[in-house]
Amino acid sequence: MTVRRNVTPWASAALVLSALLTTSCAGEKDKDSPAATSSPSTTPHGYVEGAQETAEQRSRLLLNDPDSGHSRVLDLITGTVHRTARTEGAVRLVTDGRFGYLHASGGTYVLDSGAWMVDHGDHVHYYSAAIRGVGELPVGRQAQIRGDAVVTAVTDEDGKTVLYDRGELEKGRIASSGTLAGTYTGAVVPYEEHLLAFADESGTAKLVVLDREGERVASPDVECDEPRGDAVTRRGVILGCADGALLVREEDGAFTAEEIPYDEDVPVQERATSFRQRPGSAVLTAPAGDDAVWVLDVSERAWTRVDTGPVVAANTAGEGSPLLVLETDGSLYGYDIATGKRIARTKTLLTGEEPAGTDSGAPVIEVDRSRAYVNDPEGKRVFEIDYNDDLRIARSFDLDIEPVLMAETGR
Repeated sequence: MTVRRNVTPWASAALVLSALLTTSCAGEKDKDSPAATSSPSTTPHGYVEGAQETAEQRSRLLLNDPDSGHSRVLDLITGTVHRTARTEGAVRLVTDGRFGYLHASGGTYVLDSGAWMVDHGDHVHYYSAAIRGVGELPVGRQAQIRGDAVVTAVTDEDGKTVLYDRGELEKGRIASSGTLAGTYTGAVVPYEEHLLAFADESGTAKLVVLDREGERVASPDVECDEPRGDAVTRRGVILGCADGALLVREEDGAFTAEEIPYDEDVPVQERATSFRQRPGSAVLTAPAGDDAVWVLDVSERAWTRVDTGPVVAANTAGEGSPLLVLETDGSLYGYDIATGKRIARTKTLLTGEEPAGTDSGAPVIEVDRSRAYVNDPEGKRVFEIDYNDDLRIARSFDLDIEPVLMAETGR
């Protein structure tokens, strides 16, 4: 396919900020790392207070039954199920890789899964700590929450954004570090020590870059009609627009915004408005209406539409891996992304009636480096799938609640 490209560069001296990162690596002397302030004998490389560094990924599944309010945390290494505080009426569960955010009408409950990773590009640190409830954010079900290692940005339905100190969340406390001036369309996304946002200027959503104090440090001439959906990848941040997506990248303090348009006119109901991926992966999925899935290869700057059949959920592990699609017959299917051909299928995984497609209460597919997970609410189970072995069911976990909402942390 042919992809049109439009690159808009900008740079500003104000874009170069320093971040206080507790997990900086030795050798990065220009950062406020433990290695820069303490001797190696007192502060080991990768040390995080109150956490244990592990040799392998320590993934956990956050699970919630909105009707009963019961929540569980499933440790995927040991198979142990942990009970947590009840949260009734949740309609959405999202995660930033460590914390789970249960969105309900009266507020958003924050749960520390006690599992996370820190990716330094050339190596990764894995950590585990105690599972605990943190508290409640005063925003409801429509709030959009995005975070990184330093800050958590919470944008309400009116476009107001409050920043929360990630370090305080890690200590079990909710503490605001300030409210951004003005209002923004869609989520405010922390990225490379800055904040990416869409400001509504004369009815047009324009991309702006803010520092961590909320000051606008760049205002490039980049627009996005009907912004919706975002994802952070190793290639940059993808921001969904009516005609495709924007790829925003940073290098040496300079940011660029590149358009990745669809190669055809796409009806409103078939546009990509929410993205799923293996965390960090540069291959994203999104529903393309009711019977197809978009795959966006960020590295290739290319969209691929795969006609599947009625879609409940979709995801992929990335380059070289199949597209995983949970369909309304309750089975998980594997598709070759390049050809669109169906290459694998599981038995029926879902119990009960035909599930609704791609809404907040539908089952989901969570993907990590070796396995995928599918929740079966009525069957009170979670299935672990080896997507590299013809979708073999590797394990199933029986639960004492209906896991309607599910999210994976520790990846």
